[in-house]
Amino acid sequence: MFASPNQQSLFSTPERSAPYSYRDFCTNVWKGGNLMRHYGVREAMAVAVVVGPKNPTDGDEPGYLRDCPDGLLAVLAATLDGAVADLVPGTDIDATALVAPAAWLDRYELAPGTKALAYGGPSDDPTVAGFERELWSENPLQPPGERAPDDPALRDGEGTYTHGEVLAASERVVEAYDIDDETTVAFRAPATSVGAVVAGLLAPMRAGATVRFGDDTASDVAVAGVDVDVPEKTVVRPGDIL
Repeated sequence: MFASPNQQSLFSTPERSAPYSYRDFCTNVWKGGNLMRHYGVREAMAVAVVVGPKNPTDGDEPGYLRDCPDGLLAVLAATLDGAVADLVPGTDIDATALVAPAAWLDRYELAPGTKALAYGGPSDDPTVAGFERELWSENPLQPPGERAPDDPALRDGEGTYTHGEVLAASERVVEAYDIDDETTVAFRAPATSVGAVVAGLLAPMRAGATVRFGDDTASDVAVAGVDVDVPEKTVVRPGDIL
């Protein structure tokens, strides 16, 4: 389904000196799926995911990628379990789990039974699980179960999209923008829409490309919002994807 270059770098960021390979990311996604299952995540449930930096600054907003792909990892981990990953959950969380930067957890009101998992922590709240810490010791095998093309996978402010829809969209992006295993893709759009995740993560993974974030230097392709100036000549607009 996706390219498997193993030790080829999937993610590149100026704040991380060591490469983050396809193999490492896929193994961690499996671990993330098993971790979420430990906290009750199953088919047709919802997992609220707030993508952000490990240590957000005052100017950072949800969806901004700077130093780590942990939020993206959580998105794919939730879908492995058959859950729907909600990219724009709002502040009142009614989901089986919430995954977010530890510094932002106080923004959210959790429904009874919702489990909070934080990255970039640790959190001062003893009821909050450390996403990175618990991920490290999890089973590095693919979680059980298979997903059908018409199973729901991702949700944003425009609706819910199935596994089949997002994978087909990722294939269209690869073909339309000639993305391959030598392409660098700058993920400059906020990861708060399904179109951004498709163009900035799923399409590069399908082609074996490298995703860059937190870097002002030009890549081959940018994923960026409308009316956003970027150094790349080739730009994918998330709103055009789905």
